[in-house]
Amino acid sequence: MKAKGAPAFNVVDLPQASLIEIVARLRKSLDPSDVDINQLPSFDYDTAHDLYRKLLAPVEPGWKGARELIIVSHGALSELPLSVLVTTSFKPVKTSQSAIPFAEHADAPWLLKQAAISYLPSLSALSSLRNTVTQPAAKSFIGFGDPLFKENQNSGGRSAAVASRGIVRRNATAPGALEKASQIQRRSSNLELLEALPDTSDEVKEIARILRADEGKDVNLGARASEQWVKSTDLSQYRAVMFATHGLLPGELPDLPQPALALSNPNLTNEKEDGLLTLAEILELKLNADWVVLSACNTASADGHASEAVSGLGRAFFYAGAKALLVSHCPVETVSAKLLTTELFKRQSANAKLSRAQALREASLAVMQQSAGQSYSYAHPMFWAPFVVGGDGG
Repeated sequence: MKAKGAPAFNVVDLPQASLIEIVARLRKSLDPSDVDINQLPSFDYDTAHDLYRKLLAPVEPGWKGARELIIVSHGALSELPLSVLVTTSFKPVKTSQSAIPFAEHADAPWLLKQAAISYLPSLSALSSLRNTVTQPAAKSFIGFGDPLFKENQNSGGRSAAVASRGIVRRNATAPGALEKASQIQRRSSNLELLEALPDTSDEVKEIARILRADEGKDVNLGARASEQWVKSTDLSQYRAVMFATHGLLPGELPDLPQPALALSNPNLTNEKEDGLLTLAEILELKLNADWVVLSACNTASADGHASEAVSGLGRAFFYAGAKALLVSHCPVETVSAKLLTTELFKRQSANAKLSRAQALREASLAVMQQSAGQSYSYAHPMFWAPFVVGGDGG
């Protein structure tokens, strides 16, 4: 409902099994993992509109015209960014033979065009987040990115495949991979099975410049993007804390029992930690952050079957003291991820009155108008939709 006005209420007749199928169908269109640029999945507009008609159309009088929507979602629905719902029926049409692939998706009636969106784990969470009074942190930003996973790591280079910030799962399950790894490691978290993260170094450095951070002290890349460095830093000093790395679900690396952020391999940094900042360890951090940015994959989901929005790693950062999170629902394409996060902070830095949810909305709409040269347009929702604001979007 609106902050002012009559509430609107509707019970949706949608069996759980059907909802799971619908969400899975839409999420498949958002996953860039190992996709050739010539085989990007088309988006299922019919399903997106049908879900909109069931969920939000019946209560339009309660929210139509609102600048921001606050969503509390559970079950399968918590695994879908609702920005990809379309408010009317839509069939993409190329305007000419020479149009950049997927440019026509910018014309879709996305829900995001109607309002900014943020997500809460519960109705009571917003009151708790906004009523917690603390002194503003003294420093603007600290970032950790492009961790060192293996020797002779090369973070650059792009191929016909869309570069994704998701682990290359086939490496982790290839025959003989674990036996080989065990022969060369002193202690193993299997971090050498992960791929490097193109563009994350530049992403962290650019946001540091936008927020006028001390790049010499507060930009931690390569070997310094380590678990030991994170734990030895007083993170409560910073208003924005960023991790630009892989977000891992349980089992995505051998013997990984809980969600984790992948940091530098201790076999290469000679540090005592295992290089995995797990959910349990995040809960022990002390934060006073307006933003925690998890520019990674799967950071909004605990195990691939989240029971409520902003679960897993993201929820752990709330308990550690974050007011709001920028997290992703699925693997993210790395260049557009950089464009989106940097655009968000440019806009919020230029306009102090811009809310976090509005900053993400404006950044997403801006990315939608950009492209990877003539190869493909970032208007396809796989490039702008995975990131969501969790917590206090104000």
